[in-house]
Amino acid sequence: AGGKDDTFNVLDLAEYTKNRPWWRKIFAPNSGSSAEKYNVATQLVIGGVTGWCTGFVFQKVGKLAATAVGGGFFLLQIANHTGYIKVDWNLVQRDMNKAKQQLKFHSSGNQMAPEVKSRVDEVIIFLKKNVILTGGFAGGFLLGMAS
Repeated sequence: AGGKDDTFNVLDLAEYTKNRPWWRKIFAPNSGSSAEKYNVATQLVIGGVTGWCTGFVFQKVGKLAATAVGGGFFLLQIANHTGYIKVDWNLVQRDMNKAKQQLKFHSSGNQMAPEVKSRVDEVIIFLKKNVILTGGFAGGFLLGMAS
């Protein structure tokens, strides 16, 4: 214990939250429901804008993915027809039968894995707490997919 004076820094939480980025306020862990923080119009705008952006990106990426898959399939068919590729159809049939058996085995239980069930429960709770935000997102997503 020397003769030094102990100094303390004071943290003003009001100033701290004003300086935080807006996305941390919205998407922070344990942030609670948006209904507690924002009015209906703000929730609809936030949900609608993010939904539209997501839908627009999904539409563009979906078209690109469909083109890539279709083009790849087309090129594989041409390569097979010209003799560059030989397909062992017996092996394909055997693997398909094995996959069908595994699918029947997994679907006969009708039981979800516990980790999947807990995630589904979390999503349902979030959707119930943020109905307006979710509705705005869904509407915006559909508009984004249509544009």
